[in-house]
Amino acid sequence: MIETIRNAWRIPDLRKKILFTVFVLAVYRFGSQVHVPFVNIEMFTSYFNDQIGSGNILGMFNMMSGGSFSQSTIFALSIQPYINASIIMNLLTVGIPALERLQKEGGEEGKKKIAAITRYATVGLGLLMGFGYYTLLGQANALSETGVFQAIVIILTFTAGSAFIMWLGEQITEFGIGNGISIILFASIVSRGPDLVNSAVGLMRNGQWYLLLIILALMLAAVVFVVFITNAERRIPITYAKRMVGRRMYGGQSTYLPLKVNMSGVMPIIFAQSIASFPVTIAAFIPAIKAWVEEWLGIGSTIYAVLYLILIIAFSYFYQSIQFNPVEIANNLKQNGGVIQGFRPGKATSDFIRKVLNKITLFGALFLGIIAIMPIIMSSFSDTLQGLALGGTSLLIVVGVALETVKAIEAQMIMRHHKGFLE
Repeated sequence: MIETIRNAWRIPDLRKKILFTVFVLAVYRFGSQVHVPFVNIEMFTSYFNDQIGSGNILGMFNMMSGGSFSQSTIFALSIQPYINASIIMNLLTVGIPALERLQKEGGEEGKKKIAAITRYATVGLGLLMGFGYYTLLGQANALSETGVFQAIVIILTFTAGSAFIMWLGEQITEFGIGNGISIILFASIVSRGPDLVNSAVGLMRNGQWYLLLIILALMLAAVVFVVFITNAERRIPITYAKRMVGRRMYGGQSTYLPLKVNMSGVMPIIFAQSIASFPVTIAAFIPAIKAWVEEWLGIGSTIYAVLYLILIIAFSYFYQSIQFNPVEIANNLKQNGGVIQGFRPGKATSDFIRKVLNKITLFGALFLGIIAIMPIIMSSFSDTLQGLALGGTSLLIVVGVALETVKAIEAQMIMRHHKGFLE
């Protein structure tokens, strides 16, 4: 990874992209330190620290925002509204034929329209979550001033912050390196590194070396498995028949069709976590059932772990179905004279590809899900290990995003080193 970045730095164009990405992340981290007006930060931080001990949704929001949520900064909502809007749009695209046609047949204009709808949905969800955050501030008695004007300012500030982060992510995607939203999420999680170091030091001072060793072993296992799953692929042999085009003979060679075990990267984890924590989010506004829901469905509970695993598997299949169409691949092979040995071109080929794809997707999703819920299961045995429930997920996201970004840099380097067919 370090060698890849070093080589990319030597290319002027890529160096500009890397510097632009770093600049945008610096702007993001600067905004994460600017507090929202009319809020007593010390009062809310104290309330927040008391609440996260119950394993509710607040800990996940704080992780996603890099600690901004607990500090009531303008970027407290982070990319959560955009992620939720993306989930809704992906589900609607599958369920509504008009949106599906717009995505598949609309070309570049169709993608722009769907992106615009996602932006509007992000702003709408930002307003809704901003109102929820304002309600939370009221419950914590953390409002230094109350009134209609103050409420409007606080809610709009949170909403504007989430919209600005969405825009920053789009700028990174267009002018920087990698997926902008994933890079921002990566920066948010990595920014909490000093807190993790302090926790490790605290364990050592208390003589709990065995807990520290367990955590390090889990982290190492997660890194190894995520790297393995991300790079693993099933290669289906393909043979191209010989054919005459004019006076030249084409085909006759053998190649393979690479099928990634984990095509969707870390997105199933992010989406699954958002959906699994939805009941606790709703219950936070209903005091009568809040304690009961947090006990049975909160982060760290057995039901949450099972639901989390099921959602990771479901979203893995969902993203696989969006990104890879076996019928289209089979038709392309048929048109170009490609054959998978033992299967007739057309439907038999597409059925075989779909069967293989479903198997490897299940394998990758199960590995990813087990690694994600293992820290949650361990945290249920000891209050000291409660931080593992979110720490394991954040580690998966960090490793996955890092691998995707390095691959994006390598792809850019290959494209710029290509000399063409004339040399």
